[in-house]
Amino acid sequence: MDLRGKLALVTGGSDGIGREIALQLQGAGADVIVTGRSAEKLQAMASLGFGTIASDLSTPEGVEAVVAGMASKPLALLVNNAGVGSAYDVNRVETLESAAHCIRTNLDAPIALCTRLLPTLRAQPEATIVNVTSGLAIAPSTGAVYCATKAALRSYTQSIRALLKGTSVHVIEALPPVVETNMTAARAGKKMSAHDCAAEIVRGIRTGKSEVNAGMVKILQLVHSISPALARRIMIRF
Repeated sequence: MDLRGKLALVTGGSDGIGREIALQLQGAGADVIVTGRSAEKLQAMASLGFGTIASDLSTPEGVEAVVAGMASKPLALLVNNAGVGSAYDVNRVETLESAAHCIRTNLDAPIALCTRLLPTLRAQPEATIVNVTSGLAIAPSTGAVYCATKAALRSYTQSIRALLKGTSVHVIEALPPVVETNMTAARAGKKMSAHDCAAEIVRGIRTGKSEVNAGMVKILQLVHSISPALARRIMIRF
């Protein structure tokens, strides 16, 4: 996809991987609108020349705010990047709301935005949907609900890619590894930088890939192709 002059929407684009994707899309010549929950972070993005939409995508009102904000705009690239973790614990009933919040943000919102914004995307000569999942969509760790949302989004992405085959809309799944963001700040171990992860995703958009396996996810995919059971055993201990 030639990004020059294209209008892109990056959800969760005021922080983390989303912010880096937005910056690199802008650097490639795209006009970029970002969504986020923090007024301060959105103001900082606006000062850099980005359009902004304040939106909490865990709520129906947040989804409606994005749809309304994109009305009559020639959207050509939708990047469903916004995501949250979950404090869900199968032994604690009180964590079910955390699970529901994670499902609404990570799965319900991307499905709604793909569906609601598809007519606009299909009206463009060339358009792309990017759904950001995770290496955990291939094989889960113990973060049960977060992993489940990413696996479900992976399945959804593969299905709509088939449904949109032959149209002007290309569908990409981006699978990051553990990335250095606020979400993973308390986690020890090696992490990919948000800049490098975004660079692989943007490169995949420009070259028209169907899947972008970023960083160590390339190795996970290889292991999974040889033995899915081995990949699961490795990741469940991760």
